[in-house]
Amino acid sequence: MLMKILLFLLVPIQLLSQAFTPAEIQRWQLQSKKVTIVRDTWGIPHVYGKTDADAVFGLMYAQCEDDFKRVEMNYIEKLGRMAEVKGAPLLYDDLLIRLVIDSAEARADFAKCPLWLQDLMYAFADGINYYLYKHPSVQPALLHRFQPWYPLLWTDGSIGAINTAGVNETELKNFYTGGNAAVTAITPAEAPVTGSNGFAFSPQITASHNAILYINPHVTFYFRPEVHMVSEQGLNVYGAVTWGQFFIYQGFNEHCGWMHTSSAVDIADLYKEKLTRKNGRLYYEYNHAQQPVKEKKITLRYGQADTISINALFTKHGPIMTKRNGEYLSVKANNRSVKGLVQSWQRTKANSFAAYKKTMDLLANTSNNTVYADAEGNIAYWHGNFIPVRDTRYNWSRPVDGTTPAMEWKGLHPVGESVHVYNPANGWLQNCNSTPFTVAGANSPKKDNYPAYMAPDAENYRGINAVRVLAAEKSYTLDKVIAAGYNRTLSAFEDLVPALLKAFDSRRTENDSLSSLLQGPVAVLRAWDFRCADTSVATTLAIEWAQRLLPTVSKTYFSDPYTVFDLVAAVRKFAANAPAADLLQPFAATIRDLQQKQGSWQVAWGSINRFQRISADIDQVYDDSKPSLPVAFASSLWGMLPSYNANYYPGTSKRYGVNGNSFICAVEFGKRIKAKSLLAGGESGDPASPHFNDQLAMYAKGQFKEVFFYKEDVLKHAEKTYHPGD
Repeated sequence: MLMKILLFLLVPIQLLSQAFTPAEIQRWQLQSKKVTIVRDTWGIPHVYGKTDADAVFGLMYAQCEDDFKRVEMNYIEKLGRMAEVKGAPLLYDDLLIRLVIDSAEARADFAKCPLWLQDLMYAFADGINYYLYKHPSVQPALLHRFQPWYPLLWTDGSIGAINTAGVNETELKNFYTGGNAAVTAITPAEAPVTGSNGFAFSPQITASHNAILYINPHVTFYFRPEVHMVSEQGLNVYGAVTWGQFFIYQGFNEHCGWMHTSSAVDIADLYKEKLTRKNGRLYYEYNHAQQPVKEKKITLRYGQADTISINALFTKHGPIMTKRNGEYLSVKANNRSVKGLVQSWQRTKANSFAAYKKTMDLLANTSNNTVYADAEGNIAYWHGNFIPVRDTRYNWSRPVDGTTPAMEWKGLHPVGESVHVYNPANGWLQNCNSTPFTVAGANSPKKDNYPAYMAPDAENYRGINAVRVLAAEKSYTLDKVIAAGYNRTLSAFEDLVPALLKAFDSRRTENDSLSSLLQGPVAVLRAWDFRCADTSVATTLAIEWAQRLLPTVSKTYFSDPYTVFDLVAAVRKFAANAPAADLLQPFAATIRDLQQKQGSWQVAWGSINRFQRISADIDQVYDDSKPSLPVAFASSLWGMLPSYNANYYPGTSKRYGVNGNSFICAVEFGKRIKAKSLLAGGESGDPASPHFNDQLAMYAKGQFKEVFFYKEDVLKHAEKTYHPGD
């Protein structure tokens, strides 16, 4: 007995808190022997398993090796428990999540899942828990044991998977606390510039006569790693996986490939609810009758042990989220589903165009457009997938009457009714989070053929640029596709700079300090070709000036908070109608600011636009005194196809990239897959790893590496081969 007590005392405290049983540990050890992880020379994990579940087990173990913190934080967020880690300021972020994602429903759904899906979810949890068992020194921020139902909290790999029809945390807090914090519409000047590009090229315009797919998500840096999963059950898929998920979100197998772009398809609606109180209970009106409001107590924790309780309100449409103009608003949405997870997995094993279309028929992809290419030579585009059928007599971009059955969803549109294109005559497809009505140039779908809620997306400057760029080549190769994807034309300035020059020229006879200040910078922009470059002073002037203009452009020339923001229309209205002072004074302020901060207005873009990765922190830190690299790219907001969104930070005089191009890949189908890829920084989140920054210099220049897809190539470039836990 004394020996048992001594052994117990020697067990690390972290292991005790995890309380893994001997039976679990034995099961994990046996499963690990059926899994082989091969790390190639870039640190990319190629996971080989006997079964699909084995491959999932190995994938999750490998993800934890690379960045357990990000794996854990994604599930802390989806559980609505961020305030427990980051404190009280995130309480109402947690409440929002808890209102639209119900953990109890996820657990109930798990019990009803088909056995094959349960096997994958058990493997998900086992792979992470085995990692924690084998690494007792790892200190989870909150989750010491992962549960197999967690994947049902997040059934879509999108960075913007949660949809609340525009209700934000501030509105939610005001409603449930009686507060009056100011609520303003989010403009592009305030919101992170995310999004994605997807391009597909048919055999008729490629040199090899094979289809080519270009995968170019624009997300927060380090949001997704690059992985490869193979099993003896027919799985062989390569691409980007969102930390903590067990399916490859954007990628390809031997037969087909898919790229997701964020969509503005209306998939969530606000309902105006008419509430009354009777005998101490709340009721809402529906179909001329009073229905009881469902009340649910939600307890939120923050800090070490503090809690608050919220009495959340629900109608048949969903949670009541806010009150606007005296009207209670509930949100109807589908933020998670078993079918969504099934679709996310089954697409990775699709082996033909017909098979991929069958996965689309599940109608469960709630936040994405899809750009597709395959080994049969097909290219395709689908604008959204989960699209509720609604009465087209009403305007669904605004809150609708919740008291009448006329406003209910009437099922889902089948794929054949949605906006889609198969094998257009021009031979290419593009989507840049923009309207689907330019997806194939002149061969695009026609707007008048679809309900407004099906494609409210505006055109953007990337879309304008992509149509022009993709039509210019008739014999694409992988390298030509990459070059097209890295086109640096800032097409927004084709509208903005001429307006500035006109405003300056209109006062050229003025002999004053403003003319003197602006003369040199205006001359630089007059000679500019609208392409960004790290040596370009014009790029610095244009972007710093445009960022200063953006709040005025968005607030003055776009006034409807219920419709999708149309930057192109707003900029063109501004350029055509703004008084000269609204163009020249912000430009003068830009010049003075550069002189003050940088010592001169003649600042090359690459000297202030930098890429730096010096920390493993999820919230990155930046330091002018530490090494960084110049980057020629800029925000895709201004029309260039690659995206590099950089900001100034407290204490920095340089701009550091935070989101944009993350995992990028060009893949050519045929008898044998050919692919090239690039990852922001590197595969590992550990600064001590050689793969933390081994792609940093390549990323800054847009230089791609070869993808090792076939096992013989993987083994030729193997850096480390092992079983999980070895």
